[in-house]
Amino acid sequence: MGRLGAAKRAGRVDEELERLRRIPLVIVDEVGYIPFDPEAAALFFALVSSRYERASLIVSSNKTFSAWAEIFGDPVAVAAMVDRLVHHAEVIALKGESYRLKGRGKEVASAAEGS
Repeated sequence: MGRLGAAKRAGRVDEELERLRRIPLVIVDEVGYIPFDPEAAALFFALVSSRYERASLIVSSNKTFSAWAEIFGDPVAVAAMVDRLVHHAEVIALKGESYRLKGRGKEVASAAEGS
């Protein structure tokens, strides 16, 4: 999002999206870890839309799609973005104990769940 933000400020967002579209696979990790400001949300939507049916995109998140409206701030844009993401996609929902917390003890897991 930083690259797209810089490109937008320089008036080159379309060129940057085109450059990113030439990359066969873009992976966006940890969507929802922190909320998106309105500009970043709009740029992420532009990235998803730009790659839709043209190039592969992997998105990981610890939030369900229903919680994305809180992250991006616009339920209508989120619905359109999720529609593009899941069309032609394989959605993999992982459940269970966190790999990072595995074997760390219940008190660590409980503290992580509470934060």
